[in-house]
Amino acid sequence: MEYKIGHSRDVHRLARGRKLILGGIAIDYPLGLVGHSDADCVLHTVAESIIGALGLGDLGTHFPDNDPKYLGITSSYFIETVRDLLERYKYEICNLDITVILEKPVLAPYINLMRENISRLLQISPSVVNVKATRNEGLGYIGKGEAIAAECVVLIMKKTIIKKLL
Repeated sequence: MEYKIGHSRDVHRLARGRKLILGGIAIDYPLGLVGHSDADCVLHTVAESIIGALGLGDLGTHFPDNDPKYLGITSSYFIETVRDLLERYKYEICNLDITVILEKPVLAPYINLMRENISRLLQISPSVVNVKATRNEGLGYIGKGEAIAAECVVLIMKKTIIKKLL
């Protein structure tokens, strides 16, 4: 069996006038993430970790943030595209481990929704997707509530192709 690991980290600053979308889920909060797309740092890290595991560069290589066609786009588009890349290169996801780093809001009510949404977008079992959140304990721009970051590690495996013997 051939296994590959990918990792990604993404951070976006918070601002008024934007919706907060994490893992494809709208979070009830007065601030949202700023970015060219919907700025969903969770889905960005998932997509980029998969791209990295496949050895195909980074998110910006495939979806440049200066390309007008991605302006305001929902990050689920990135996930659906990398799902197609996995299929094209004949890999499947063994495990996804995602950490969201933020001071507020509390994500406990949204964790399972994010997990289920990510597994649905990737067409994989929720049992191989883990989402967790941690605080920055008041330190740095995240701790001051100015930004939210996310990290993701993915393990992918080459699909086993069984040939029929005639």
